[in-house]
Amino acid sequence: MSLRVVIAEDLYLLRDGLVHLLQAHDFEVVAAVESGPELLKALIELRPDVAVVDVRLPPTFTDEGLQAALAARRAVPGLPVLVLSQHVEQLYARELLADGSGAIGYLLKDRVFNAEQFVDAVRRVAAGGTAMDPEVIAKLLASTVRHQPLGALTPREREVLELMAEGRSNAAISQRLFLSESAVGKHTASIFAKLDLVPSDDDNRRVLAVLTYLNAARG
Repeated sequence: MSLRVVIAEDLYLLRDGLVHLLQAHDFEVVAAVESGPELLKALIELRPDVAVVDVRLPPTFTDEGLQAALAARRAVPGLPVLVLSQHVEQLYARELLADGSGAIGYLLKDRVFNAEQFVDAVRRVAAGGTAMDPEVIAKLLASTVRHQPLGALTPREREVLELMAEGRSNAAISQRLFLSESAVGKHTASIFAKLDLVPSDDDNRRVLAVLTYLNAARG
């Protein structure tokens, strides 16, 4: 069964490109809109499996896309949203993750041109996970490592946390860092312990680990 997606992008060529790219990977594009009000209406009425949203939309081109997505998630808790942005905006990333329910992504628009990476991110978010751009994570992590309990993490654990926040599985992390999967499992267990995340579903703890250091970035 195809995943249903709503796209919000004001630039016609990029919006049309996203439509064709996702359709080519078996997504069903149920709406492609160009403004914040249109996006909010489509998300609440259609309740897609995932939304792909540009942060800056008409009429003011500030953060209408983000605000429409947040409003839709308040109306439809847990609605999966993947936000696209031209630049790293730490505040936007924190706002998206603030409710702790997961199913959130934040990618720089440059990633759209890597079809495999982009489609993988859309699917991860639709499945309830996170897909954070490496540049976003690097900036957020750099600004939060001075805060406890994040300061207790070892350099290797911070590397694992960064990749975890991108939405990578333990297997993918092991390949990236040239570690065994069991070693990655030990590092993630240590991260959860140092962040005081009680035993529960590992996917939930991964989201909570991301939230912990994003929230710490406010300090």
